[in-house]
Amino acid sequence: MEATEAQRAVAAAMSTAAELDLAVDDAIVLSDSNRLVIRLTPCNTVARVTPITHFASAEQEVELVRRLARTDSPVAPLEARVAPRVFVREGFQIALWAYVEPVQSRMLPPAEYAQALARLHAGLRQIEVPTPHFMDRVATTRRDVADRDVTPDLADTDRALLANTLQELGRSIVDRRGAEQLLHGEPHPFNILNTKKGPLFIDFENAARGPVEYDLAWVPSEVSRRYPDADQDLVGECRGVVLAIIATHRWSLNDHHPSGRASGEAFLRALREGPPWPALDDVVW
Repeated sequence: MEATEAQRAVAAAMSTAAELDLAVDDAIVLSDSNRLVIRLTPCNTVARVTPITHFASAEQEVELVRRLARTDSPVAPLEARVAPRVFVREGFQIALWAYVEPVQSRMLPPAEYAQALARLHAGLRQIEVPTPHFMDRVATTRRDVADRDVTPDLADTDRALLANTLQELGRSIVDRRGAEQLLHGEPHPFNILNTKKGPLFIDFENAARGPVEYDLAWVPSEVSRRYPDADQDLVGECRGVVLAIIATHRWSLNDHHPSGRASGEAFLRALREGPPWPALDDVVW
C-alpha cells in the first residue's frame, strides 16, 4: 500500500479491535503488499486489512477458513474472541485472526510441508464454497498482459511471450481433464507458518478450483516431489503458468510487492529459457 493508505489501514484496524474490546496499544506491520497484515498488541491479534475495492472477497476467505477449521485442517485460526466475520471501516475490509508464534529455529522440512498440504487438500475436499476456477485467474492475467495501461513497461516480445505461455499451457492443462477440487491457490512458503502447533496455512484469497498440481506449482520442487500420487508432468506445465502469472503481476503498474521489477525480470528470464519450468524458489533475482 502507499504510505498514507497504510497509515489509514493501521488506524482502522486498531480502532476496530478496540471497539471489540481487544486490548490495543501498538501495531506491528508484518506484511505490506496488496493487503496490510498487522499484529496488534498486547491482544496478540492479527488484522488482515484490504481496501474494499480489492479483487478478492475477505468474507469468502473467512468463511472458507471457518469451515476448514471444522475438518481439523492445518490452517491458522481466526480470532476466537470476536465474531468470525469481516469488519468494514474507513474504506477497508478487516478480518481478525489469532496470532500464532512461528518457530524461528528451523526450516520446515519438505516432507512435512508436503504432508501438511495433502492434509489441507483433504480438508478442502470436504467443503463446498463458491470459488472461481484457476483458469479464471489465467484469463484475468491474459487481459492484464494485453492491456498496455496495466502493464505499460512490458516490451512487445515479452508481452507476446506471456500471452502465448498462458494460452498454450492453460489449454494443455485443461485438455488433460484431470481430477479437480478446491485449492488453496497460492500455497507458497510465505503462506505457510512453521509453528509449535505444526505447519499452518494462511492467505486463502486466491482459493480456486483446479487440479492439485496447480497448487504444487507454487511450492518448492522438493515439496512437490514428496506429494503423494502427483502428476509431475502436469506440475511442470502448471509451473509455467504460475511463472507467467507472477511475472505479469511484477510488471503491473499497481504492483506493490517488495521484490519489485527485479523479480519481474527474473521470472521473464525463466520463461524465455523454456521448459522444464523451474519451481518458484529456484528463480533467483
